[in-house]
Amino acid sequence: MSLKLCFIGAGNLATRLATTCSEAGLEIVQVYSRTEDSAKLLAEKLNTAYTTQTSSLVNYADIYFVALKDSAVEQVLSGIEFGDKLVVHCSGSLPMNVLSRFAKNHGVFYPLQTFSKNRKVDFRKIPIFIEASSEEYLQILKEIANQVSESVTVLNSEKRKSLHIAAVFACNFANHCYAMAAKYLETKDLPFEILRPLIMETASKVQEMHPKQAQTGPAIRFDENIINAHLNELTEMPDLQELYNSISKSIFAHHQKKQ
Repeated sequence: MSLKLCFIGAGNLATRLATTCSEAGLEIVQVYSRTEDSAKLLAEKLNTAYTTQTSSLVNYADIYFVALKDSAVEQVLSGIEFGDKLVVHCSGSLPMNVLSRFAKNHGVFYPLQTFSKNRKVDFRKIPIFIEASSEEYLQILKEIANQVSESVTVLNSEKRKSLHIAAVFACNFANHCYAMAAKYLETKDLPFEILRPLIMETASKVQEMHPKQAQTGPAIRFDENIINAHLNELTEMPDLQELYNSISKSIFAHHQKKQ
């Protein structure tokens, strides 16, 4: 399949996805970013052209991948003439139809993973969820997705939004708890590294068992002696104290339910 791709965005997701597409043999003809440093850096990795002006976007790409933060999508796309070209966004939360005012042919290409610019990931193991305004373009997106991933699923906007909410809990909130643990340890002159084996085992367990069965700790039985001792210890860090108390109550309530 000989298709020319243009990436609108040069952040974490755009960098990893564009690099993977290029390595899979897909042609990236241009990268756009409002920040020149970001656009140039990604373009150099892909050995392609870049621009910081939407008015300078090439008009000969077959597919335009929009990998921007949700709040920037409409602002950046306003005024761009896409004609009959396919425009897809990579958001977990935005419905597909936000693109309908900018392009007749539109869709979604959503890889479910956390991305960082300088951390390479195995895209073959990343599930990709696609949606398109027509069967013809759905098949095109499916072909592209199959070139970079072993897991490709057609999913509508409503279910994709639900998936994204679950991902926020599983990834973003969990990582925030790591950050809070690191913050607390720093006040005690202890390194975060000592938690890494615990974090690895916690993540490994849920590959083999349901998270509810994997849960341990004082909050399940609401051991007030331990919990209150911990809360007292956190008095001088009210943000951590509030988080500890809220999550402990949530864990206990969850484990009182039969399902």
